[in-house]
Amino acid sequence: MTVGLSQVGVTGVEKLVKVDRGGDRPLVFMADFSVFVDLPGERKGIDMSRNMEVIDEVLEDATREEAYRIEDVCGDAADRLLEKHDYTSMAEVRMTAEFVRREQTPASERETQNASTVIASATATEEGTREEIGAEVTGMTVCPCSQGMSESRARETLEELDVDGGTIDEFLDEVPQPGHSQRGHATLTFTADGAPEVDLLDVIDTARDAMSARIYNYAKRPDEDHMTYEAHTNAKFVEDCVRTMAEDVIDRFGNLDDDVVVRMKQSNDESIHQHNAHAERDVRMGRLRRELDGERAYGDD
Repeated sequence: MTVGLSQVGVTGVEKLVKVDRGGDRPLVFMADFSVFVDLPGERKGIDMSRNMEVIDEVLEDATREEAYRIEDVCGDAADRLLEKHDYTSMAEVRMTAEFVRREQTPASERETQNASTVIASATATEEGTREEIGAEVTGMTVCPCSQGMSESRARETLEELDVDGGTIDEFLDEVPQPGHSQRGHATLTFTADGAPEVDLLDVIDTARDAMSARIYNYAKRPDEDHMTYEAHTNAKFVEDCVRTMAEDVIDRFGNLDDDVVVRMKQSNDESIHQHNAHAERDVRMGRLRRELDGERAYGDD
């Protein structure tokens, strides 16, 4: 008897995944899979060469036909792995893939593409299979603190120029002052017994809209001006992004069961600091609903 291991397997297995969209063209992903099983103490190893054949066979079977949901590909593969390993009590399959969709730029209305990282996984045990689906997206945030300092400086300068207070207030309401900006990375995932009843495109949009502004792969000058202005009229700390995401999750995915776990994460690449900012929350939908319902009720008093 030796020490048991919670995860043994392989990473970096690439497979083509197709997702059915009814009458529309299927979504096609070049996916990167990681596959693990647990290993009891009485076994020295999982027999990697033979097990790789099993893993490849399982992933080929799971990805051969068009799937209805990406997370179901992981769930199917995890179930098959659990069946094929009589010594294991857990099988886990993780998947990431780049997803690109076409969109228009906000001002010039030019066609461009937006890339997101799709995240899917499944964990199969004797009690059942839990599946996860979500995405990581990129956007822009502006720091409210530095923007507040810029606004104070602008107000002092305008007062020194004998501009009346009403005009100053009107000007500052219309023209947001500079604040240091950063590229933000938002992650939103849902995990449930079986498959979470969410639409991947809605997940991506919710994560993108939690930041100060969306960014675009291609932008003309009017688009750059639009993004800069929108971001500076919607300055947010990293904590604000997660809280905005939480509110939007309840508004957009309010039909989900209470036991669905939602993960919300925001990481900002700071522009004027050598460190980065980070905030996240893992919570069940029922708990999140109660927290926000209480907050909204309090706000109505």
